[in-house]
Amino acid sequence: MPPVELYAQTIPSALGPLVTVTDAEALCALEFTDCEARLTQLLSRRFGSVTLHPRADRLGIGTRIEDYFAGDLSAIDGIPVNPGGTEFQRTVWRALRSIPVGSTRSYAELAAAIGRPTAPRAVGLANARNPVAIVIPCHRLVGSDAGLTGYAGGLERKRWLLCHEGALRPSSAHLHR
Repeated sequence: MPPVELYAQTIPSALGPLVTVTDAEALCALEFTDCEARLTQLLSRRFGSVTLHPRADRLGIGTRIEDYFAGDLSAIDGIPVNPGGTEFQRTVWRALRSIPVGSTRSYAELAAAIGRPTAPRAVGLANARNPVAIVIPCHRLVGSDAGLTGYAGGLERKRWLLCHEGALRPSSAHLHR
């Protein structure tokens, strides 16, 4: 099969450069550039062979993400996403997008919200496979004790995002390593 043609753009952020990967209609992946190996793995798992073409912000996604970092926290709402995944993963990712800015949920709370109260670990695994950081806000999931656990971009970035959104005060978050 020929490589899948996707489009990439690097945008600045307060947490370091981000790369957006889009198809013709939606955001397929968003990752910090220092997590490029994870991005490559996620794309190859989903698409097989991929060719990334540089492209200006034709869909306006980069501008909306920059606006989010500049303080317009609703700017990323409604960005069209095409994350792939299994039906269960897509259910988890849709539920993540329903967590309001400034709020967090535990893995168990999200599992209950999607009708799978015995599946918090499965929710955690789906969360870890989220290819669209920030826009699908996996950073809004916390441990059952409200501690910050697991974030592919690093726990300090997770803390920053939650503080930026008003879910945490800078000194209130504790990390689980």
